[in-house]
Amino acid sequence: MTMLLPGYDAAKAAQAVAYFALKSGGKINVLKLAKLLYLADREFMNRHDEPMFYDRLVSMPDGPVTSITNNFVDGRLEADAWQRYVSPRKGFDVSVREGVDFASLEDLSPAEIDVLDYLWGKFGGFDKYAIRDWTHEKKNVPEWEDPDGSSYDIPYERIFRVLGKPDAKALSQQIDERRKLAKALSFQG
Repeated sequence: MTMLLPGYDAAKAAQAVAYFALKSGGKINVLKLAKLLYLADREFMNRHDEPMFYDRLVSMPDGPVTSITNNFVDGRLEADAWQRYVSPRKGFDVSVREGVDFASLEDLSPAEIDVLDYLWGKFGGFDKYAIRDWTHEKKNVPEWEDPDGSSYDIPYERIFRVLGKPDAKALSQQIDERRKLAKALSFQG
């Protein structure tokens, strides 16, 4: 079972899932969702020099994914914050909980909603295979490497580098420092 990383925000990830499901009429295909969530983390890094979810990013055979969030979607992890917004996966789809609407997604900042809106505008009309194929193209997501049936970590520093950030190493180190602080604070109380 995957452990949560210090700093990972399950509520924010759940609300991003709910956002995309709501945009898709209340439920969304998990493959399409996985690509949208990865691209959301990546685009947030591009705009704001930090990830949205502080997830573990990996290359999988069907493209890049936010690993911890993917485990929540697949039902391998549980958290109250997740279950308030997202229903258990059914087949190839995941749905929002009854009563969840855009106004209830309070953990998402305006900057995060801007990124989610941007991605929905760009990829909302794509089906699961079109967006998967788009993430496989090196010109679009050069940090993804075909893991040949396995999975490979995608280091934050690599993403910052391909995004053209001149301070990729320092930005990656800031993420590591935030994780250390989150871990230390989790032992405080």
